Amino acid sequence: MGHCARILCFGELLLRLSAPDREHLFQQNRLDAQFGGAEANVAVALARLGVPSAAVSALPDDAVGDGVVDAIRRHGVDVSGMVRAPGRLGLYYLTPGAGLRASAIVYDRAGSVFAETPASAYDWPRLLQGVEWLHLSGITPALGPGPVEVGLAAIAAARDAGVKVSFDGNFRGSLWARWCPDPAPILARYIAGADLLFGNHRDLSLVLGRQLGGDNAAARRETALVAFDHFPRLSVIACTARTIVGPDHHRLSARIDTRGEAHETAEIDVPQIVDRIGTGDAFAAGVLARLADGPTAAAETGLALGALKHATPGDHSFTTARELAEFARGGLEVRR
Repeated sequence: MGHCARILCFGELLLRLSAPDREHLFQQNRLDAQFGGAEANVAVALARLGVPSAAVSALPDDAVGDGVVDAIRRHGVDVSGMVRAPGRLGLYYLTPGAGLRASAIVYDRAGSVFAETPASAYDWPRLLQGVEWLHLSGITPALGPGPVEVGLAAIAAARDAGVKVSFDGNFRGSLWARWCPDPAPILARYIAGADLLFGNHRDLSLVLGRQLGGDNAAARRETALVAFDHFPRLSVIACTARTIVGPDHHRLSARIDTRGEAHETAEIDVPQIVDRIGTGDAFAAGVLARLADGPTAAAETGLALGALKHATPGDHSFTTARELAEFARGGLEVRR
């Protein structure tokens, strides 16, 4: 059966094991278990907004893999393109931040089913039927030489099918450090195939090997123009800027640059932060959901969705279109 999803998100799904109640890891003899993963987080956020989405990954062919599929499918995400094979699910341990203590993540994903699955396992012509956007991130190539080729094959297939490509830099230094001392040339190949890049001046400085600014609107525009000049296919760059007021109080703004225009939002307060994991994925989903309506609508929606995710524990954004509209109207009163 062909796929009718408008946005297809491709990447590794993980088991998240986190310390409860913002404690240290293993302070108690239990951990909270949830499923997540950057690209699937985008698919879930889109589905919660009513935007047709699909998640494609490689999962263990066992009860653990079944649990992942069920957890994603219940939000309305199309999971019919999942590849199943014997092996293990990647996981990560999270120590949530509290007070002056920053959050910390330990990955355990080497040798996972996703990392070991070759490009030939994915039937991209079938998977991309009816798809408008393919979304993937820099986490996939960070997993090793095999996943590098898997992601590039997905991009090539999307280009052949006339499907637009969205790429989130999502730089993970600890993953790259395991096998690749210089990820810039690999990331450049991914960006070269993208229409939309989620990344800021730090990401682009890494990839282009030169120091680019991003402390004000003029510097951000200059950085965007450098990127557009270097990557001819790229047409949109989206990013956020974060000001840390205190451990649980940040200010957030968003910006979208196209080749002809730019829109930068006002900064908004994000107090009483519950969980920062997945906030960038929520931002990406908001941008993808409204990009056809122009950079202003996309930036404002991405900012709102990302800001609201800070108040939701776990990897996924649960915000619906109705809640998003209420937030845009400034509705913080109890709805009865």
